[in-house]
Formats: sequence, structure tokens, C-alpha cells
Amino acid sequence: MRLLPLSLGRPFNALWFGTGAANLGDGMALFVLPLLAIAADASPGGVAAVTAALTLAWPIFGLHAGWIVDRVDRRMLLSGVNLVRALMLSGLTVSHFTGTLSLPLLLTVAVLLGAAETLVDTALTSTIPMVVEPAGRNRANARIEATINVTNQLAGPPLAGLLAGLALALATGASAALYALAVAGIAMMALRRAPAEARTAGGSDVVAGFRYLWRQPVVRTLTLFTAMMNIPWAVATALLVVYAVSPGPLDLTTTQYGLVLTAMAVGGLLAAAVVEPLQRRFGVTRLLIVDAAGTVLLVAPVALDGPVWTVVAGAVIAGAGSSIWRILVATIRQNLSPPELLGRIYAASRMLSWGVIPASAALAGVAAELWGVRAVFVLATGLAVVVLGVFVPYALRTDLSAAIEPKVDHQPVA
Repeated sequence: MRLLPLSLGRPFNALWFGTGAANLGDGMALFVLPLLAIAADASPGGVAAVTAALTLAWPIFGLHAGWIVDRVDRRMLLSGVNLVRALMLSGLTVSHFTGTLSLPLLLTVAVLLGAAETLVDTALTSTIPMVVEPAGRNRANARIEATINVTNQLAGPPLAGLLAGLALALATGASAALYALAVAGIAMMALRRAPAEARTAGGSDVVAGFRYLWRQPVVRTLTLFTAMMNIPWAVATALLVVYAVSPGPLDLTTTQYGLVLTAMAVGGLLAAAVVEPLQRRFGVTRLLIVDAAGTVLLVAPVALDGPVWTVVAGAVIAGAGSSIWRILVATIRQNLSPPELLGRIYAASRMLSWGVIPASAALAGVAAELWGVRAVFVLATGLAVVVLGVFVPYALRTDLSAAIEPKVDHQPVA
């Protein structure tokens, strides 16, 4: 069985290469920024502020990023933003060498990198329909998802750690070089230009994508389910380390906990590789139901005070399910959205589904202080079970397969 068969054409291959290079640079940059803050003698609060600054862009800038993506040439946008990221990391490298590195500079770069991510992520998912026919979009989304898992989560942080162990400037310089390499890859991508009337048909206002999302029942409902499932995920992201690492109940070392997270990422990678065969064998509806059940398995082992192997197994299954969910939902959204609004629709969807994460994580921390970590996982498990119970009848009565294989074909570049 071939897991990711057939070429999707030179334009997609160029986009794919650029995505891989940029995400490897991302994974390295996100790892090294807190280390640079420590090198700049920042307090623990300052280090945390740098990390938090990276997340500010989506709630503040997300809808505007969608508007920008829908109004400009996406190849130029992807190239320009990656070039700016390369220059920023080069600037940090020079600042570290010259002893002028400071917390305000790091905070500024972190905010700008976060804003750049909103533009790149929105442009990426909006560009796939311009270079891949509907029949190949699931495969394209799977390749992008697998690439992000490998470069951003698996390879980027350890590579940055290895280089930073030699010199921090090596890590920042390598990240800058990877962003520049992404520019070269994107430059090879050809896009079919939409007619002028198509580019303006969606309206010029920022919230047009949100309005369309809310009126499109399948996209709206899947976005809301994603948001609800992200609440248990936020709980796990915030508190699993407290439960797992010594002196927590599982008594793991930090290295062992890192292996748990690596196993989760590997589960997502393997799932992305087999999503097409799984879809053909089981269908979209069954896959999404199983994926929703994976969210229950992420938090239930802790809620039930299960042994460490159940926590690891739940994390791997949840990682696989999350990967498949993102791939299928991305394809559905691309196929059901008008091209002239796709950037704004994606941005609105991302704001709704990801907007719950920081608030949920913060509330989980407060609740853990009041009632204990395990009690919060019990609540998260209850919510995940309720979401699964509501999603199953919805999925069974909705023809989601039709959204994966639409009748309408927006012709891509040959």
C-alpha cells in the first residue's frame, strides 16, 4: 500500500518544500527565543512574556490576516513574510553577537513572529486549492500536516537545542537560513490568478469570512466542535506535565515526559501518512467520530487515575486523531468555501477554534489550584464525552463525504 501516492504537481511541490523549510525554522525559533531571553538576563516573568507574546497575534490580528491574504498575491505574501522572518532572526543573531540583545527587542520580535505566523498559516491553507484539484486536496493537506509534524514538532526543537548547546547564534542563524530557503521554494510556485471580479466579489470588509462561515452549516458546525474539543486539549497542554513529571503521580522524569510528547507527535505523523487509505476504508464520518473519541482518551486516563501506559496510549491515539481531524476538516473547509473568501474563512475558523485555548488553559490552572489536577481532568473528560455524544448523531445524519469530494472544481495550475 502506498501511503502518500502520486505527485501533486510542481506548484504544490514548491509550496510543500517552502512549508517544510519555514516550519523547521519555526520549530527552531520557538525553542530558542526563551533561551535568548535567559541570555539577556530576563526574569522568569520576562521569559514567560516572550512565550506569551508569540500567541497574541491570532486573537488580535487573525481576522485582518485573512483579509490581507484574500487581497494580495499569495506567492508574494508567503515570500515576503518569510523574508521578513529571516531578517528578524538574522537581526537577533547579530544582536547576540554584539551584546545588544534585550528583552524589549525579543518581545517585539516575538509579537512580529506571531503576526507572521497568522499570515503564513492563512495563506498556506488558502493556497492549496489554487494548486491542487479537489480530488487531491486530502492528499495535499495530509502531506502538509505530516511535514509540519516532522519539522515543527519533531525535528525543530531538538535541532535548535543541539545548535544552541554549541552557540545560541548558530540556532538563530540556522533558523534565518531556513526562512530564506523557504523564500526560494515559494518563488518556484506558479499560481493561477483569479479574475479581478472574483477577487473583489467577496467584499472588502474584514468580517466577510466570519459571516460566510456562520451561514455555511457544515463549516460552522465543524468549527464549533473543534473549539469545544480544544478545551480538553488546553487542559492537557497546561496540566499534563504537572500530573506526569515527578513529583506528580506518574513520577516521570522530564526526559520521559518529552518522550510521551514525541510519541503523540509520531502518532499524528503516522495518521497523516495513512489518512487517505483510512478514508477509503472507513469513510469520513467514521473517521471523524473516532477522532472525537480520541479527545476523550487524551484526558480520561488521568481522570480515572490510570497507569502510565494508559496515559501514553491515550496521548498517541489523541495525537493521531487530531491530525486526521485537521486534515479532513481543512479539506472540507477548502471545498465548501468560495476562493475569494477562503483566507478570511480560515482566519475566522482559527480564531473561534483556537481562541478558547488560552482562556481554557488559564482557567484550568486556577481550577487545579482550587480542586487539584485530577479533578480538572475529570471535568475535561466529562466535557469531551458530552461533545462526542452530540457529535455522533450530527455526523451520522450529515453527508460529510460529499464535502470531501465536491462536484465543483476550481481549476488549479496544470
